Amino acid sequence: MTETKRITFQNSRGLTLVGHLSLESSDKIVIMSPGSCSDKSSQGRFDVYARRLNENGISALAIDFSGCGESDDDSLTIEKEVDDLKSAIKFVRSQGYTKIGLYGNSLGGLISLIAFSPDIQTIAMTGGLTGPRKFDWEKLLTVNQKQELQEYGHVTVRDSHNMDRKEVILDKTFFQDFERVNQEEILRRVSCPVFMIHGDGDEEERSGHHLSQVALTYLPQGSKIELLLGAGHGFWGYIDEVAELLTQWFLEKL
Repeated sequence: MTETKRITFQNSRGLTLVGHLSLESSDKIVIMSPGSCSDKSSQGRFDVYARRLNENGISALAIDFSGCGESDDDSLTIEKEVDDLKSAIKFVRSQGYTKIGLYGNSLGGLISLIAFSPDIQTIAMTGGLTGPRKFDWEKLLTVNQKQELQEYGHVTVRDSHNMDRKEVILDKTFFQDFERVNQEEILRRVSCPVFMIHGDGDEEERSGHHLSQVALTYLPQGSKIELLLGAGHGFWGYIDEVAELLTQWFLEKL
């Protein structure tokens, strides 16, 4: 049976990050990045994906970004999460892993793309953001959150699904970062094949699927999209299918 360890490492800002490392006697590992405000379990999804990878001889490291889960307190920005992921890549290298893949859910997909370095063999994502997206924050934020943003430059978000932290802090730049994504600039830096899994069961997935179709024009040969008909952004009801798709991709590419 695979051993899962709670591990800690530091980012470049000196903050302690926490992860779950599922160990295998292998030089292959997948670093798993959660979506916005989520944690290293991702409501149990990452546990399923990690277990399936482990059964096929691939280690997995699921991380809490700073300000999320058990990691040190911080406000959330895309730039900080990229730094956290780069620190995780540095950590697994120090542990002797030589074949590294990245997996990201939702925002974690974009973080994986931006954090790419030439020693990454492949990237996969579910519901991943590959280009700019505009949200109507006026509708998404409550009156109290709008006031908090104006007075303090951040917004407090409460998440009952996060096991270790009930509140996360979104920096004001977090709301602007989504619209500032330069799709071509980010993707032309990526030299490994990218696997993008989407659904068509809600508007967020249909929009993400469209962005990923554009992304294919910039990404390396061998990149692909898998469309799961009926799946929404959470991929609930499709977790086993997603686990199989991810496992087969990483078995082939690592």
